[in-house]
Amino acid sequence: MLPSTRVVREMTHRIPPRSGTAFDLKKGQLLTVVDPEGQQVSDLVAFSAKDKREYLSSGRSIDYAGRIFLTTGDTLYSNRSAPMLSIVEDEVGRHDFSLTPCSRDTFRIIYGDAHPHHGCQGNLENALAPYGIESDAIPIAFNVFMHVSVDSDSGEIKVLPPLSKPGQKTVFRAEMDLIVAMTACSAGQSNNFRYKPIDYRVEDAA
Repeated sequence: MLPSTRVVREMTHRIPPRSGTAFDLKKGQLLTVVDPEGQQVSDLVAFSAKDKREYLSSGRSIDYAGRIFLTTGDTLYSNRSAPMLSIVEDEVGRHDFSLTPCSRDTFRIIYGDAHPHHGCQGNLENALAPYGIESDAIPIAFNVFMHVSVDSDSGEIKVLPPLSKPGQKTVFRAEMDLIVAMTACSAGQSNNFRYKPIDYRVEDAA
């Protein structure tokens, strides 16, 4: 069992609190997103490696699934209606695909911060800059583990603490060659005001 344990540790990467990263994900590879401490969110965006004008689309994905809460068995589509990621395992079952990455304006308008943090938007911008992807190209993220409640009558939304417990994960399979960017969310409402890391690993499918 020891060799297997060492391999998993080598393949696991940590995104520190209130930061982000970007990486290549090849078709068929598995991306496992882990909440190591519980109640933390990861904003995830993706772009086609062949044409960065093709990006992960919340509208297409929600439309084709017929619901706003996506989980195991659902596919995340691009703005060109091509499958980008499939959810193959989900230990939490509640994520958000409607709210935009938090930004300086989020903290200024919603939180009233006089000197706002650049948020997940800024972290995604920094991570994607080496790929030539500019800020205006960053779409609504698939907010892994984010818990958003929607009132069925008024449509009012509330951002609640995530349902994810320490060590729980969601696993995605790449359906095309991708550029993926992820964060450890910077918004207090998203993580019960306890800023924590996010872990992830990339593996070839068995």
